[in-house]
Amino acid sequence: MRLSYNSQVMIPKELLEILVCPACKQALDYRPTPESLKCTKCHRVYAVKDDIPIMLVDEATVEP
Repeated sequence: MRLSYNSQVMIPKELLEILVCPACKQALDYRPTPESLKCTKCHRVYAVKDDIPIMLVDEATVEP
């Protein structure tokens, strides 16, 4: 699993290591600004609100 991690991330590293895209089950990359998780395969972007990843496919956006 590919994971970019910054020690100032509020999401625990252990959680980031096990999270996968709920749509395609692939790895996620952490993005600090705006705080979000982006799928490495289907390019869905899941927002992080109050240090909680919102892993709902219906609320994700898709970026190229």
